[in-house]
Amino acid sequence: MVKLGDKVKDAMTGFEGTAVARTEFLYGCVRVCVQPGKLKDGKTIDAEWFDEQRLDVKSAAKTGGPGPVPPDRDYPR
Repeated sequence: MVKLGDKVKDAMTGFEGTAVARTEFLYGCVRVCVQPGKLKDGKTIDAEWFDEQRLDVKSAAKTGGPGPVPPDRDYPR
């Protein structure tokens, strides 16, 4: 399973980048949006959507995990 923030590569086209979005459709199709981290001729390259099973994870996301949970507060009404 691809997680957001993973560095991935499409097995068919060789397109590489970071998984930045994920959609799951009603009948099981999972698509992942991959944003490349490179420029082409000095311009940004558009993100592309791929079926999850086509993607190979090159390195796992480097995140710090969930942030602290804010305390419950009683707000005046």
